[in-house]
Amino acid sequence: QVQLVESGGGLAQAGGSLRLSCAASGRIDRDYTMTWYRQAPGKQRELVAIITSTGSTSYAGGVKGRFTISRDNAKNTLYLQMNSLQPDDTAAYLCHYADARGLSSWGQGTQVTVSS
Repeated sequence: QVQLVESGGGLAQAGGSLRLSCAASGRIDRDYTMTWYRQAPGKQRELVAIITSTGSTSYAGGVKGRFTISRDNAKNTLYLQMNSLQPDDTAAYLCHYADARGLSSWGQGTQVTVSS
């Protein structure tokens, strides 16, 4: 119902920055929650940041102060600005959508690799 496509991943140096995008299409509900997750090989999926349709945000403790989640409603796009990157940030980053209709969907992910 709602399709998500992530982009913006790549290779960064420790201390550098990347901005991830998640483009949404389809029937987006008025009330929704969008979430960035990440998953590294051999590790469990980790919640990174959340934003709601009202603009409320929350962050995992390990990224708070370094990452910023935002959205551009005119472009139906979700962003994750990542600053002060660390090697431990290396993972596949995925966006997730859920709404008041009970619908949910996942993007396919974009790889972020941080070298030291």
